[in-house]
Amino acid sequence: MAPIGVAIIGSGIFVKEEHLPAVFKCADLSLKAIFSRSLSSAQKTAELVPEGQPKPQLYAADAGSGREYQDLLSQQDIQAVIIALPILTQPEYIKAALAAGKHVLAEKPIAADVAGARDLIDYYTKVAPEKNVTLSIAENVRFKPALSYASEQARKLGRATHFSIRVFSHMKTDSMWYNTEWRKTPGYQGGFLLDGGVHHAASSRLFLSGEANRPDSVRAFTDLVQSHLPPIDTVNAIIQTKSGASGTFQQSAGTHLQAYEWRFAYEKGTVELVGDTVIVAPVNGEKITKEFARTSGVSEEVAAWAQSLIEGKQNSLQSPEEALADLEFMENMFRSGEEKGSEKQYKFQ
Repeated sequence: MAPIGVAIIGSGIFVKEEHLPAVFKCADLSLKAIFSRSLSSAQKTAELVPEGQPKPQLYAADAGSGREYQDLLSQQDIQAVIIALPILTQPEYIKAALAAGKHVLAEKPIAADVAGARDLIDYYTKVAPEKNVTLSIAENVRFKPALSYASEQARKLGRATHFSIRVFSHMKTDSMWYNTEWRKTPGYQGGFLLDGGVHHAASSRLFLSGEANRPDSVRAFTDLVQSHLPPIDTVNAIIQTKSGASGTFQQSAGTHLQAYEWRFAYEKGTVELVGDTVIVAPVNGEKITKEFARTSGVSEEVAAWAQSLIEGKQNSLQSPEEALADLEFMENMFRSGEEKGSEKQYKFQ
């Protein structure tokens, strides 16, 4: 079978460092085009195409007639697109691609808020049967080997009884991520807590799989510690599961503390993910410690997406419904924080 023709929509940091290499690593995909807001950005991204690979066609909002986004979507040799654009911009590009009959892999979050996500899913549900297209949301952490192994072990241990999630870092003003203009002055809820937080939501929800373990409600307090990280940079939340167990979720992009850890207790043992180390300790069994190589998971998620297109069956880890649940996981915390810790019920977990 010939490789699937794909276009990359966007030319930001993550495209250059992750999506572009992932496409060339995947034998099932063939890069046909790159689109960016400016032609100069598209050209800079195209310069990173490996030696010996065919050069993609370049399209841009300022490239003029015949080289704009709709022109790219009309190309018959492009069957699918990878979209990595600013949070507020992305949904309209997703809708246009779906309407043009292109399969979509779009970067997280699925939208700026739950209402926008539901609108996008409704649109997709209506257009998909007619156009025979799929909408997948890229959440690379679900494909990281350490997390995959840890959550697989967790599912063997029964009902969750206690948990603690801590993700602490300091987003400084000299960071390349901070100096992306749309992140520096966010026009969407949560700022870096949304942009990065949906990753941590996805990770947490993998440990809380199964009906009894699903998040049911949350109470949270939020704060802005670093003035350059509006609207908020810190959240401390208590989550209750369907079974009545409770645990904590703490995330900050504005602290001098450092942490990246998921600690879960279940009826039959515990699972801990700290950095790239997984520790599994069954109640009646031997403790196992495994170290994993650090990886972003992007190559794995792009390969999984390509395989799903070949098989004609969407990968459940990339479904828009999962992305909606990740977004709601965080949005309810933001809403609770605005109301000084009021209880918010989850609906889409």
